[in-house]
Amino acid sequence: QVQLVESGGGVAQAGGSLRLSCAASGSIRSVNVMGWYRQAPGKQRELVAVIGNGGRTNYADSVKGRFTISKDNTNNTVYLSMNNLKPEDTAVYYCNTRISVLGYPAPLDYWGKGTLVTVSS
Repeated sequence: QVQLVESGGGVAQAGGSLRLSCAASGSIRSVNVMGWYRQAPGKQRELVAVIGNGGRTNYADSVKGRFTISKDNTNNTVYLSMNNLKPEDTAVYYCNTRISVLGYPAPLDYWGKGTLVTVSS
């Protein structure tokens, strides 16, 4: 049906930057919402940022002013630019999308496999 391919994780020093990307492909009629969540060791998965159809964005308070979510509608790709990284940003980052799939009456949620971001102090 639909595949999500994430890339861009890795190791950065505190104050550094990383950029994540997530490309959706498959039997896509339209992409409704795209976003990023993260899960740190021993903690619950939490919302990082989302972007809707009209480009409206929403961010977790902890990343406002440091992270920017954007998307390329042509390629069904969402990006997360992370600046001024902090050790507490260390987590597995998951892409999440809500997609209208060909042959299905209602939008479906898809998750990527996750990409590890490690920030050293």
